[in-house]
Amino acid sequence: MLEARDLSVRRGGKTILDDVSIAMRPGEFLAVIGPNGAGKSTLISALAGTLSPDRGEVLLDDVPIAAHDATALARRRAVLPQQSELTFGFDVMDVVLMGRSPHFGITDREEDAHIAHEALIAAGIEHLRDRQYTTLSGGERQRVQLARVLAQIWSAQGGGQTRYLLLDEPTNNLDLTHQHHILARAKTMNAEGTSVFAILHEPNLAAFYADRVAILDRGRLVAEGKPHEVLTEARLSSLYGIDLRVVEHPERGCPQIFVA
Repeated sequence: MLEARDLSVRRGGKTILDDVSIAMRPGEFLAVIGPNGAGKSTLISALAGTLSPDRGEVLLDDVPIAAHDATALARRRAVLPQQSELTFGFDVMDVVLMGRSPHFGITDREEDAHIAHEALIAAGIEHLRDRQYTTLSGGERQRVQLARVLAQIWSAQGGGQTRYLLLDEPTNNLDLTHQHHILARAKTMNAEGTSVFAILHEPNLAAFYADRVAILDRGRLVAEGKPHEVLTEARLSSLYGIDLRVVEHPERGCPQIFVA
């Protein structure tokens, strides 16, 4: 299990995270929502091990994440950031193959190429494999980066260890079709044993895909549980400062949120 215990982060005299504890369970989709500035991206950075908290700790399998070998950790945990800057003229396939670097010496080039190809298919961008990355639209680049992180934690041999996919606003720059494609793919990975942690701006997407939803507000974890337990009219209206209504989705049975 990957978990944060009593995390607190301060930057510039301001509290960004305030005593936050949260855990990713094997094979689960955990979505985090909250207004801008709530501390969501800081939390994902701490869980990834790229940010050290001022107080508290992040544990992977009950071991502090900083104590794990960095390369071995990269084979189990991948992070899709909000934006990925890449200005060199790499082909899409080369970018996806970058995700295989933690597996150097474990898998051969043929297997890495096969996995990268499968990741392209999973991200729905096989047709872009020979395109130059810098010529792509923002949404296409986001999907290439998804394929890269899928390839990073892809294990043809399984390995018996839970893998973790951390997604920081993965639906940025994507149209409606591709928003659902990327989250549906993440959901498929749950069935394969991968835990998914996704920061989402749209609570309806959280309701539609997540097994659990957590709400961050001003650095504090204010609610956590199943979507129908967390996504209530009173809580969401207060959180976003707008009058919202919540009804049951007619087919999925999950909450559906709209402006009153």
